[in-house]
Amino acid sequence: MKNSRTLYVCQSCGYQTPKWLGRCSDCGQWNSLVEERTESPSQHGFVPAGCPPQTIAAISLDPQPRLKTGILEFDRILGGGLVPGSLVLIGGDPGIGKSTLVLQVASRLCRSGLKSLYVSGEESPQQIKLRAERISIHAGELFVLAATCIEDLFDRMETLQPRLLIVDSIQTIYTNTLPSAPGSVGQVREVSARLLTWAKRTSVPVFLVGHVTKEGAIAGPKVLEHIVDTVLYFEGERSHAFRILRAVKNRYGSTNEIGVFEMKDTGLEEVGNPSRIFLEERPEGASGSVVLPCLEGTRPLLVEIQALVGPSPLGMPRRTAIGVDHHRISLLVAVLGKRMGLEMGDQDIFVNVAGGLKVDEPGADLAIVSAMVSSFLDRAVDKDLVVFGEVGLAGEIRAVSQPEVRIKEAAKLGFRRCLLSRSNVSGPATSSGMELVGVESVKGLLDVLF
Repeated sequence: MKNSRTLYVCQSCGYQTPKWLGRCSDCGQWNSLVEERTESPSQHGFVPAGCPPQTIAAISLDPQPRLKTGILEFDRILGGGLVPGSLVLIGGDPGIGKSTLVLQVASRLCRSGLKSLYVSGEESPQQIKLRAERISIHAGELFVLAATCIEDLFDRMETLQPRLLIVDSIQTIYTNTLPSAPGSVGQVREVSARLLTWAKRTSVPVFLVGHVTKEGAIAGPKVLEHIVDTVLYFEGERSHAFRILRAVKNRYGSTNEIGVFEMKDTGLEEVGNPSRIFLEERPEGASGSVVLPCLEGTRPLLVEIQALVGPSPLGMPRRTAIGVDHHRISLLVAVLGKRMGLEMGDQDIFVNVAGGLKVDEPGADLAIVSAMVSSFLDRAVDKDLVVFGEVGLAGEIRAVSQPEVRIKEAAKLGFRRCLLSRSNVSGPATSSGMELVGVESVKGLLDVLF
């Protein structure tokens, strides 16, 4: 009989203690400790057969062939395709489209003859069939299994021999070796480790769909994100049609890439030119609206920065930012008051990135400043102007990376003028044919904007 004992385990961070505590000593969460019976861990470590220690110079660098899904936005997020034997975790809010996305990816791979197994712990096969009919998926090599026990799942996979595995969701799968409930820290850690071992030994890629907490993080122990090879977050509002797939961890590619999808009645469709989508409803002649060419990984995007500045009826004016860092707004307001004489300390300031995109690069500073100044003075900025640059505390405009890529994207959409740091005005940037206006300080901003 295996040795077992009772421990109280934090469901947020995995901290263990022999007695119950109202507040976790590790992460500080209240009422997060749950009683669990733990047993000695099973022996399931990944040890490739016939792989003795070798010098780093002797290790072969033969590239592994990637599996192309045919969805360009998805392939770019993964770094060029799906790596055999990789473990990919996809998280997102309920109803955002995670199951629809993995179902469409499996359908594309089945077209190339890749046998796929979709394991659902939350829906019946009939429910999955209804979703597949709605988004017009008819794949003969796509198998569906409703199961929650990992031991039963491995027995079925040994018979079926799939070349792609999808588990929806990882929090519903459990193992008989642990007496705790599905979704607990111990169950998620054990099940994920077993799936990792199976994926590495068979070179079969595995997709794990994960629940998220109310804070937006993937539910379960943090070790889950350490185990997997790639972590993707599916973002967006269910009331809006656009979804953004973002990589926060990727052992086989960049973590700065994003993919833009549009949710339609027939499923998710990739957006090939998101810049045009984000700007198609931009109002003409309205103050507080400025176009920013930003970079998300290797992709340039044109987004609209909106600002609303007005007198505050409150003793402490409000500072609200959606899509940008609100601390950055307070910093830029202080720079405008000190370096330009535009006192906005008694003004309510609201800043928004239209379309639901999040911009966290310093190159957005000059666009945010321009939008706030435009709204404060109630004067519209030229509709053919794009703005980017970093603003320092001395009011100087600093250069940002890859100005040529940003300018070319703006020129492709019909913009004719670009306001940027004077340090970025160089030979390669002028090849697009746009009029480049370089500024050194925010003091000369008004003359250029209006």
